[in-house]
Amino acid sequence: MNQPSMNGLHAPQGSMPEKEAVGRTLVDLNVANLQDVLMFRAGAIPGNQVRQVQLQGVIDTGTNYLILPTAVAQQLGLPKVGEATIRYADQRAAVRDMVELVELQLLGRKGTYRALLEPDRQTALVGAIVLEDLDFIIDPGNQRIYPRDPQRIIAEVE
Repeated sequence: MNQPSMNGLHAPQGSMPEKEAVGRTLVDLNVANLQDVLMFRAGAIPGNQVRQVQLQGVIDTGTNYLILPTAVAQQLGLPKVGEATIRYADQRAAVRDMVELVELQLLGRKGTYRALLEPDRQTALVGAIVLEDLDFIIDPGNQRIYPRDPQRIIAEVE
């Protein structure tokens, strides 16, 4: 089924990860408010009213969740669903807001996630849950990610 253009709702398909000097992989990703996306698909709003942000993300397999800058979540109007405790690598802990209905697109694949918010972040952190769900392989030696199968996600069932 063909859908009308959403004026750039989705990030470019060929957006390849860049290497970061400290050994983490940087990627360009697009996040949108899923409620807006669904209203657009239903014909209730035009594509230019879909709240979306393109930003840089850091692939971080030591992080479980998607972590977004608080300012991005506010710009998207994402609903808060609770709080979670974040434990940092240096053993500090902090309580952070959790939002839902984040549609994320990364390297041509997309999914819907909850995200934890960090008030001072400028980039997203893309954690293990997102990477597993979108079926990406992490190549830390070459600081890149790629889909296990370029055509589709592979689901494994016992």
